[in-house]
Amino acid sequence: MNTKTEILEYDFESLSHKILPGNSDYECAKHHIKLKSTSKFHTEVGTINDNVHIKDICVDENRFFKYQIIKPKGQAVAKNVIFLLHGFNERDWTKYLPWAQAICIGTGSHVVLFPLAFHMQRAPKHWSSKRAMYILSENRKKRYPNVVHSTLSNVAISMRLHAMPQRFIYSGLQTYYDFIQLIENFRSAYNPEISKDFKFDIFGYSIGGFLAQILKLTNYKNYFSDTKMCLFCSGTTFNRLSSVSKFILDSEANVALYSFLIEHFDKFLKKDEILSHYILNDHMEGEVFNCMLDYQKKREFREELLKTYEDQIYGITLKKDKVIPSFEVINTLKGAYRDINIKVDEIDFDRDYTHENPFPTNTDCEAQIMNDFNMVFDKVCDFYNA
Repeated sequence: MNTKTEILEYDFESLSHKILPGNSDYECAKHHIKLKSTSKFHTEVGTINDNVHIKDICVDENRFFKYQIIKPKGQAVAKNVIFLLHGFNERDWTKYLPWAQAICIGTGSHVVLFPLAFHMQRAPKHWSSKRAMYILSENRKKRYPNVVHSTLSNVAISMRLHAMPQRFIYSGLQTYYDFIQLIENFRSAYNPEISKDFKFDIFGYSIGGFLAQILKLTNYKNYFSDTKMCLFCSGTTFNRLSSVSKFILDSEANVALYSFLIEHFDKFLKKDEILSHYILNDHMEGEVFNCMLDYQKKREFREELLKTYEDQIYGITLKKDKVIPSFEVINTLKGAYRDINIKVDEIDFDRDYTHENPFPTNTDCEAQIMNDFNMVFDKVCDFYNA
């Protein structure tokens, strides 16, 4: 930890965990109506006899967990907070600690590291066991000989999404409601480090930026009206990114997820009473999520929302990013007719890098990487400080 900052940890209980698969009956808190699950818990597709396919609602780590706050050392109660939302299939915060420290020092804000559902400390440790996951990955390769990029790093999430692509939505909704719950906790002086009249911004990387966009564009109870949102390697619609990677998803899971969310989503909604309710029936978060799936679908609705907040959104893309291509981010954030005035800086480092690891460690060009890192986060902090 940088000597200018310190890290604190606080308990959190997700009150929205009951939306997850594994229940038989559900209730919409907004409309006070009962909803019944009309889809199977999961299919046998993609499954292997193991404890990866436990019912989502039964994963205690996802319901009870801790979040971290990085703050300037010795600073009093914070009136300015920046939430850092991480990427897909992440298991620990190591990569993000220098990012959070740079934002903390550069802005003077407290930085909250909040994990997405079933990620980071919200996932069972077994899913990160190298030996157990290696065996699962080898078995998966035998079952699906043509699978691409099945690894011990992604086999747990790949198997779970392959068997039940709906999990992407359910866990996203849970995280969305958890984030709202955290804001309301802070406003109730629940956390001694945060002033109840605090202001906040968001830094979203990769899929964390996808969630940040849904939060910002939904603007629940006008909580996000003044929130600045910085998107790093993020900002495009779901169908314009490529998640097949040894660190993200394997090809079989990616095909299943794309088929569910893009090719046949409307058909699945007719069969799933719960998803249909949250996506189609007076839930702005569901409508915004829907408009962020397919570039062509609900494009005018999405672009009008982006125009509304164009002065509060900033994108930083990497030219050689193969997971979330730079030009696709520009297409989404600036609009089909380039009539949305969102600033997007495209950067290309003069070295090897990837979407998953833009600032690698233990290389021969540490000085250059540090210069690149400082350049990116100077831009980030300048945006927040302006």
